[in-house]
Amino acid sequence: MSNGITADQLMQRISEEYEGLSKQLKVIAKYIEEHRTTLVLERITDIAQACEVQPSAIVRFAQRFGFSGFSDMQALFRDSFAPVQGNVNSYQKRIRTVIASQNTPLSNTELTQSFLSACQQGLEELSQSLDPAAIDAAVELLYKAENIYVVGVRRMFPIASYVCYALQHTQKRVHLISGLGGMYHDQVRSIRENDLMIAISFQPYGRETRYCARVAAQNKAKLLVISDSKMSPLARNASTVLTVKEGTAFAFRSMSSTISLCQALFIALSYRLELVIEETQDAGAYDD
Repeated sequence: MSNGITADQLMQRISEEYEGLSKQLKVIAKYIEEHRTTLVLERITDIAQACEVQPSAIVRFAQRFGFSGFSDMQALFRDSFAPVQGNVNSYQKRIRTVIASQNTPLSNTELTQSFLSACQQGLEELSQSLDPAAIDAAVELLYKAENIYVVGVRRMFPIASYVCYALQHTQKRVHLISGLGGMYHDQVRSIRENDLMIAISFQPYGRETRYCARVAAQNKAKLLVISDSKMSPLARNASTVLTVKEGTAFAFRSMSSTISLCQALFIALSYRLELVIEETQDAGAYDD
């Protein structure tokens, strides 16, 4: 490759420089992040049409990150190509076809089965796209935190509540930023340098969650973000970002992948804490 980097390194650089991109280039960046596993198959005209920009904008984007042109950048994603990803698009097309072809409304069972299939697809994609380094970093943040603050609004509020419920089964001091009575400011202002905030937010990214993340950064606390993109506004000050692409059916996004990821983090933290307890007990067994 012309600049000697990997696809992962390119995506990391795009994420770091995302806020400084023009509006058009931001749209292209998001598209590339969401379609990196099939980008090698796509034509520049198709990407331009999907992003509602001119093909020249795609070329400018590639050159912005050190490539001679789109083809040069596209080749970088050859190793990331995953044919199984096509199942996502074909599934969505099948759902739309089913809806369009129905002469009678779908039954409750058919609707349920379709939505559960979308949830299964989202979980499969999450399993395939997990970043081991990011998972390890997230567990390390949870382990070292003196206090853990958790925030998620609207659709993500039930997940934030569950995270607090789960973490309260450990010895960690856990605080749910519920905003009850409009008291987001009061609930977050005590966060400090040795604390951790877990911010859970998906597009369009809740204003309240973004505010809490800014306060955490200003107070030098660590920030663990669970979101749909490493280019979300929350990622700017994050210590670690975990991305989740939820399955969608009938224009409704599930929450199964996000809550499964949160449960997995809790289990990994609990395992880490128990290992430390066992090591301490084993060491004490040799004391007089």
